[in-house]
Amino acid sequence: MVSQKLEYRISTSSRAEQYLHCGLKIEGKFDSNILELAFPRWIPGSYFIREPMQYVSEIIASTKNGNKLKCTRSGVDKVIINDIKGLDFIDISWEIICREMTVRSTHLDNSHLHMMPPFTFLLPTRGIDKSWKDNSIYFSASLPKEWEAVTQMNLLEVEENGDEKEWSYVSENRDRFLDSILEANSNESIAWEVDGRNHILKLWDSGGYDFDKEMVDKFIEDATKIIKEHNALFGIPDWKEYITVLHFTNSSRGGLEHEDSQTSMMPRKSLMKGNKSEYLDLISLFSHEYLHQWNVKRLRPKNFLDYDLQREVNSDLLWWFEGGTSWMGDIICLRSGAWDEEQYRKDFTRKYKRHLSRNGANYESLAESSHDAWIHLYRRHEFSSERQINYYLEGELAIFVLDSEMRKRTKGKIGVDDLMSNLYRKHTIEAKDPKQRGINRKIIRKELTSLPGCSRLGKLLDSLMYERGSPDILSAMNNFGIKLEADKKKEDSILDEKSGWLGVNISIKDNQVKVSSHLDNSPSRSTLMPGDEIIHVDGLRVTNKQSLELSLKGKIGEEVMMGISREGVYREVTCNCTGQPIIAAKMVGNGNSKWQYAIASKQVN
Repeated sequence: MVSQKLEYRISTSSRAEQYLHCGLKIEGKFDSNILELAFPRWIPGSYFIREPMQYVSEIIASTKNGNKLKCTRSGVDKVIINDIKGLDFIDISWEIICREMTVRSTHLDNSHLHMMPPFTFLLPTRGIDKSWKDNSIYFSASLPKEWEAVTQMNLLEVEENGDEKEWSYVSENRDRFLDSILEANSNESIAWEVDGRNHILKLWDSGGYDFDKEMVDKFIEDATKIIKEHNALFGIPDWKEYITVLHFTNSSRGGLEHEDSQTSMMPRKSLMKGNKSEYLDLISLFSHEYLHQWNVKRLRPKNFLDYDLQREVNSDLLWWFEGGTSWMGDIICLRSGAWDEEQYRKDFTRKYKRHLSRNGANYESLAESSHDAWIHLYRRHEFSSERQINYYLEGELAIFVLDSEMRKRTKGKIGVDDLMSNLYRKHTIEAKDPKQRGINRKIIRKELTSLPGCSRLGKLLDSLMYERGSPDILSAMNNFGIKLEADKKKEDSILDEKSGWLGVNISIKDNQVKVSSHLDNSPSRSTLMPGDEIIHVDGLRVTNKQSLELSLKGKIGEEVMMGISREGVYREVTCNCTGQPIIAAKMVGNGNSKWQYAIASKQVN
């Protein structure tokens, strides 16, 4: 079968209605009678099954002469075009509604286009020579004249056409094309250089809010510190350009990595003056996604080297690739000076409290959580934290324990950062020996135990990965000369009376206080259910968090009567309140030399 040429295209002419016009031209002789096309449903790095077909309409196929070809839907994600044998040209067009505003989807309106190829384009899956995946893919975008586009695809030319500009690109192969993003809007792209590598920042705000120039400059300053620290660990990248797309919304948060770009989404207040914790969260997210260039995109699980785009590919190592990236990304924020140590410690306290409020570690290991990401982490429900864990959070804590033990045995000089960088250098997808590409648990274990002083840590790695239960954070802290204590609050009079504890998370909307989930050891687990509205407690009306706490003042160890609405029906229930658990999660002490090694910059002055 002769290899065909593929040319994809988009037009934003219906952007006011949020419709994107898409198309694909395939040139070359067809020897088969059927062409099958499908949307990718799974992409490495985004461990989530997508359903782009739900947004697609008007799929039309035609010949060079404009004659229509029969299109038939197949399964949940495929289209079959019949009677194509002998043709040397097929044009397929479709429309997609771009309303989903996430980092993993395509979004279009009057102010911008964020295009994710896997969410936008049908790919040939049958009836075409398989070599197309390794050939160049061509792409063109018709955009408003005032918009400027950024993407990892190679720019061929830009031509003006009235009120539009036609941007033409080429990608080296299918995987490179799918991993590219395209962000187009009227905001000026900001370029700067770090260690000889070009960086581009492209900003967009969902409500059109103006960006504060001082805050943008501060972000670039701190991003530069973080980039230099990454380069000190892994080496200056051979790839020459990196694109950071930042989307700011009212409340959304998330990030998605690509080989040399990221799209990160944060609440807009994170780039507004006076919001320190939110800003520090923004640069933490940037560091996390930036690190994924090495740890996910180029260092991968072995079974992610050649994958089926139509179904999820399981891995029991997501705790390493996500939890490890979370841990290393924040350590790099600290080492670089973008965070100070006080911020790092506050962030650890927040995460450790979250860990202690959940009970899932007794029922699910890191390997199990990683393997079942598709049905657990991305399909969470009100009771998930009682039987499941989050491999981001729990993986980060496990990596902290592993790093502590490594530094204990090497006088602080060797840690998980050395393990990660060694794995990358030996097992990148670009390794000359194909057998060395990608990693599994055995390879991580072998590299770990081959490091000086770490020969006996294989069992610890196995237990952290496969055994259920919480990692020994207290011993890990002790190795670093740090203790964990509870926050101490002075309470010496009746005016300091504590509130009783129901052990629930609540949501508040329109003066309605509703139970959203239970915390570990909740005294109301069998009394209150998620979705219940708490109307009053012992006769006191409840409309917000403060009024709920007030109604529970002085009720520790007592029985309270609550009026609730369950599915629209009023009822009264009783609960024995307990005291809120005392959580020792605050890092106390300066730390020893091993701790200082762990947080010291890798940069050479």
